[in-house]
Amino acid sequence: QQTQQYVPSQADTYSPQTSMPTETEALSLARTNFKKWNDALQTKDAASVAKMYSASKLSFLPTVSPEHIKQLDATNDYFKDFVKKNPFGTITDDKVTLLDANSYLHSGMYTFELGDANNRTPVAARFSYVWEKVGNEWKIGHHHSSVRPPQPEGSSAPAQEAPAAKAAPSASAK
Repeated sequence: QQTQQYVPSQADTYSPQTSMPTETEALSLARTNFKKWNDALQTKDAASVAKMYSASKLSFLPTVSPEHIKQLDATNDYFKDFVKKNPFGTITDDKVTLLDANSYLHSGMYTFELGDANNRTPVAARFSYVWEKVGNEWKIGHHHSSVRPPQPEGSSAPAQEAPAAKAAPSASAK
């Protein structure tokens, strides 16, 4: 009997029976899932965004909330206000760490453009997501986002850029 190596046809087609994705596949998967999350923000429908989070294992530390959110209803409440800010995120630096074949940590830096089309404000932030395969869907089990602190005085740390990992802005987000 011949063993076939798994070759995904799309970045998000892993299932519990598959082997570990390669580092390149994992980064592609992470960026695809971030794009889906960012696209959900563009709908301005808080429930669409909240559905991307795990219902059973949730730890959410949002950027503009002092709360540690552990339930989907509180996640939905948070996004009701956040989507009103017309957020659009762009990853500027990222890394993926595979936890197993069905979960990974995606961390790095992103910039959110917030506000109306004629008055957008960029907000640089740090992020970490733990994505877990639940059935046939990838869900966010952990999400932490915090405003990026300014560089210490005298520091000349170069900014790092990742390949474009963003969704095309919708007409309302431009």
